[in-house]
Amino acid sequence: MFTGIVQGIAELYCIQEEKNIRTYIFKMPSPFLEGLQIGYSVANNGCCLTVTKITGDHVSFDLVTETLLKTNLGVLNVGDTVNIERAAKFSDEIGGHFVSGHIMSTAIITRIYNKKSNYTMWLTIDFFEKKKYIFYKGFITIDGISLTVGEVTQKEFCVHLVPETLLRTTLGQKNIGCKVNIEFDLNTQVIVDTIERVLMTR
Repeated sequence: MFTGIVQGIAELYCIQEEKNIRTYIFKMPSPFLEGLQIGYSVANNGCCLTVTKITGDHVSFDLVTETLLKTNLGVLNVGDTVNIERAAKFSDEIGGHFVSGHIMSTAIITRIYNKKSNYTMWLTIDFFEKKKYIFYKGFITIDGISLTVGEVTQKEFCVHLVPETLLRTTLGQKNIGCKVNIEFDLNTQVIVDTIERVLMTR
């Protein structure tokens, strides 16, 4: 379980290809490594991955075909960066919202408006039927970042990003056409799906 509060940015140092699996080796910031062990969970762009090897500040993760196909991790190249977050502890302050680390869709950035301190990013969901989980002022996780949904239109939705988010995450580096990972709020999913089932039985 995660909170959607990004703890740092890691650079992809090396990619190792094997049959049906790909290993990514990331160079991690020093404070992030404290207490990290093999087998621990780390969110990479919001996708929960398991640590398989630690060599100094280089941390390895194995990605199966499903992960490569269903997330934006599959299009990463050496030198690219990802948002990272360690799994939450019971004593941690939950500054965002509860995030599972299970990517449910991807989205494409369609528009970016940057006026002084007002940075607005518009996106469209790849799996349009999942748009039912996106509500004005609802929670959403984009590349592992807990955000509040702004305006929602027939085809798009937007998020408003403060300078601190742009500074501490990779979203400020994203351009129109970039693909991002999406996790919908779990409570919203349960409510929407339950109402749909109830209406179908009437």
